[in-house]
Amino acid sequence: MSATRAANLEASGEALDKFVGQVDKVLSALEGSAGNPAKVGAQTIRATSLTSGGESEFPEAHGLYKQYTRVHHELTTLSRTLHLQIEAIGIAVTGAHRGFDNLEEEQRQRFWAIQTQVNELRDKQRGNDGRAGTGY
Repeated sequence: MSATRAANLEASGEALDKFVGQVDKVLSALEGSAGNPAKVGAQTIRATSLTSGGESEFPEAHGLYKQYTRVHHELTTLSRTLHLQIEAIGIAVTGAHRGFDNLEEEQRQRFWAIQTQVNELRDKQRGNDGRAGTGY
């Protein structure tokens, strides 16, 4: 790598500290918002809310329920993935600033645990056959 390219990649400690602060603020805002994974996951409806019981009584309501459930699952997964990735960015930026060898062991383990969780969520989203898509 040339010296010029290396200099362009180098970031000041102040800039990294500022960025970590911004990431922390975004993460805190997400945790306190309706986009929090737990809050998104709690916003469900029952099939009986749309029908009085059977699918044959009002098939459109049953179809609406199925689509709502699918979209709800997608949004819950998206919210959880976003939350995890923002947390990982915060750890990565801290590591870039201090050096990854200088991170606490707990932070390094958390970073890799997040990567594993994100990969598992992605794999579930793609389905068992490994193809990209939503499964509908």
